[in-house]
Amino acid sequence: MLKTKDLFDLSHTRAKELLEKTEYPWEALKDIKELILTLGPQLPKEEFEEVSEHVWIAKDAVIYPNNYIGAPCIIGHETEVRPGAFIRGSALVGDHCVVGNSTELKNVILFDNVQVPHYNYVGDSILGYKSHMGAGSITSNVKSDKKLVVVKCGEEKQETGLKKIGAMLGDRVEVGCNSVLNPGTVIGRDSNVYPTSCVRGTVPANSIWKNSGKVVPKK
Repeated sequence: MLKTKDLFDLSHTRAKELLEKTEYPWEALKDIKELILTLGPQLPKEEFEEVSEHVWIAKDAVIYPNNYIGAPCIIGHETEVRPGAFIRGSALVGDHCVVGNSTELKNVILFDNVQVPHYNYVGDSILGYKSHMGAGSITSNVKSDKKLVVVKCGEEKQETGLKKIGAMLGDRVEVGCNSVLNPGTVIGRDSNVYPTSCVRGTVPANSIWKNSGKVVPKK
């Protein structure tokens, strides 16, 4: 359940070649910056404009005023970046995405059709195709004791060697409003998280995480 191939359809991201080399998706986090710097100059100039150094934005993207887009960054086709968005850099944002008001991105891969539309923090995370984070939901990316993140799946424990890991959301995951995804959270494809949840560990594919932390299969 933790492996890249089990979480994502890689045909929906410009990070395909990078992610294909990984067994676990968080292995790609350290290479996002370099990936963007490599991909950016190769983007078709008739489709993308380098609006500032190392920031490439599709010409059909909708970029509202009063936001900040830091380098390096790629914003894909027909993506909306709404007022108040704070993109700190190392953000690879796919096509048809929404980066909403007061949403902050840092060292992330957003597959195509991802929505982070209201008051979200997404850091050191990978969000799969058509995944959606409800208003106020965030990825917590550093443990309170500042120790290295260990990703847990039942009795299985994967040492990451990384201090900063947010969440890995599989394709079509729905995260309810005002939820916190603790460091190293992995949510399988087509799963849902109830609003106001505090999620840790791994949620299997096609499941529902309820407020009590109980996980049940979808019917």
